[in-house]
Amino acid sequence: MRPAFGWKHAHRCCSPRSSQHSQSEETWASPGALEFFRGHGEGGAFGVRRPLRYMAYRLQLTEEQTVELARILDELKTERAQVAVDDRRVLTAFADSVNADAFDQARASAAAGDRLKSTERLQAIVVKALSQIHALLNPEQRSKLAYLIRTGALHM
Repeated sequence: MRPAFGWKHAHRCCSPRSSQHSQSEETWASPGALEFFRGHGEGGAFGVRRPLRYMAYRLQLTEEQTVELARILDELKTERAQVAVDDRRVLTAFADSVNADAFDQARASAAAGDRLKSTERLQAIVVKALSQIHALLNPEQRSKLAYLIRTGALHM
């Protein structure tokens, strides 16, 4: 008679070869991982799916720098999400202005103005985030970040 959970089962689920541990290692180390970071996947805050991990690795950030960068990127992600909500609101207003019996010029103009304000707010937030990142990095790290932006590895 064999127990339901034997030693082999317990050892297998906790071994480094288990799917829990090797999944993240395979994802990061796979040959296509860098291609994914170059913007070929769903974008993140800076156009990469895992911008914090990627930037910490590529810029060789200290733990303190990584924590601060995480805060900056989180704020940027929150603001970009708000801009997406605003954009859906604008599209609804455009659709409503077209759907009426007579075109609602005032509503469409107000929606276009809201879209402009939202875009300007996002631009200001991106500039603020870049300023904070600049202050966080040393000259060598700033040079590497500039290279990543110029080559398209990070998208703004």
